[in-house]
Amino acid sequence: MKQMLSGGCDHVHTHSHNDPIDNHTCHCSVCKSVTGQDTTHVCFFNYDDIHVENMKGLKRQPFNAKNPDGPLELCTCAACGAPIMLDDKQKRIRAIVPNLMGYDAAKLPATYHAFYDPSAGAPKPKDGRPVYEGLRPDFVWPASSA
Repeated sequence: MKQMLSGGCDHVHTHSHNDPIDNHTCHCSVCKSVTGQDTTHVCFFNYDDIHVENMKGLKRQPFNAKNPDGPLELCTCAACGAPIMLDDKQKRIRAIVPNLMGYDAAKLPATYHAFYDPSAGAPKPKDGRPVYEGLRPDFVWPASSA
């Protein structure tokens, strides 16, 4: 699918010429808390595949309030507050939530459901995509680019 994918806001632009390494619909409580959505479409890219113009324009905060020292940081625009990306302090991935971070979700379709927990009370998705209790079983975290 080699295409230019881009997003961000008027102050901080991001783009990639490479496809994501993972596209899923996330059902985890952290994504629900951060986005306010019942499910969140998430795209993982290799760390160096997302290019950021105006890195100094980013404000960083822990992605998971219950684990503030965790590896992921939510990066928002310091000028307008728009969410820009999730940045991995271990430099393995950068994650994009297309509908919140300016990307065209239609170009990045989710291929499965991740972190589905039947005890949370939501019905099991029935859209034909696989449903897992975590990331897809064949997903391997990339090595750090540091």
